[in-house]
Amino acid sequence: MTQTDTHTPAEAIDAPGVPPERLPRHVAIIMDGNGRWAKQRNQPRIVGHRAGARSVREVVNECNRLGIRYLTLYSFSTENWKRPDDEIRGLMDLCVEYLVKERRELAENNIRFLQIGRREGLPAAVLDELDQTTAMTRTGTGMTLCLALNYSSRTEITDAMRSIALDVQAGRLDPDAIQEATISERLYTAGLPDPDLLVRTAGELRVSNYLLWQISYAEIHVTDVFWPDFRIEDLHKALRDYASRDRRFGGIG
Repeated sequence: MTQTDTHTPAEAIDAPGVPPERLPRHVAIIMDGNGRWAKQRNQPRIVGHRAGARSVREVVNECNRLGIRYLTLYSFSTENWKRPDDEIRGLMDLCVEYLVKERRELAENNIRFLQIGRREGLPAAVLDELDQTTAMTRTGTGMTLCLALNYSSRTEITDAMRSIALDVQAGRLDPDAIQEATISERLYTAGLPDPDLLVRTAGELRVSNYLLWQISYAEIHVTDVFWPDFRIEDLHKALRDYASRDRRFGGIG
C-alpha cells in the first residue's frame, strides 16, 4: 500500500491561521455522537448515521483541498457488531450507498481509497463496493482516504503478531531481527505514515481501540460537537489546535 508523495495542492490554501507547513500530514478521526444526535431529535439512530455521512463528505473534500495527505475515518469497529441487527443492517446499507455515490468523485479528485480492518464478516455487497472503489481509485496520487471498517486495533496487532510468529516458526525471520518497523509492516496500515492528529467528536475522552500502535505520538483534539454537526470550521479549529502544539517526540523543544 506504499504510495509516493507526489501530490501538491493546486494552490496554497491555508486553513484559517494555519500555514501549509504546519498542517498535519495524516489526520485520523473517531466519528462519534451519531446516535446521541438522533436521540436529541427523537429520531432512529440510523438517521444520525445518515447525517454523519454528510459530515464525511465535507471533511474529505476539505482535507483534500488543503493538501492533507492521509485521512483515516473510524466508521465501524468489531465491537459494533454487538449493536441491534437493524442498526447494523442500516450501517452496512449506508456504507454501500456512500461508496456507490462517492467513488466517481473520489477518482475525479485524485483521491485513493483504502479499507483497513478484517474483511471476514462483512456482507458480500459491502465487500463488492469496497473492491470496486479501491480499484477505481487505485492510481490516485492525491489524498489517501482510509476507511476503518470492521476494525479493532487489538485485532490488528494480534494479526500482526500471528504473522510474525508464523515467519519465525518457518525460519523466515530471526526473532533477534524483529524491530518496531517489523511490526508496523504487518499492520493493516502498512505503507501509511502514523497519524499526526487524532480528532474525537462528541466529547468522549478515550481512544476506543483505534490505531493504538499508530497514534503513539499523535496530538489529540477532542470536541464536544457531535459528528453530524461537525463542519469545516470545526476541522479548522482542530487544525489550529494541532498547529499550536510543540511536538518534541520525547526530546527537548
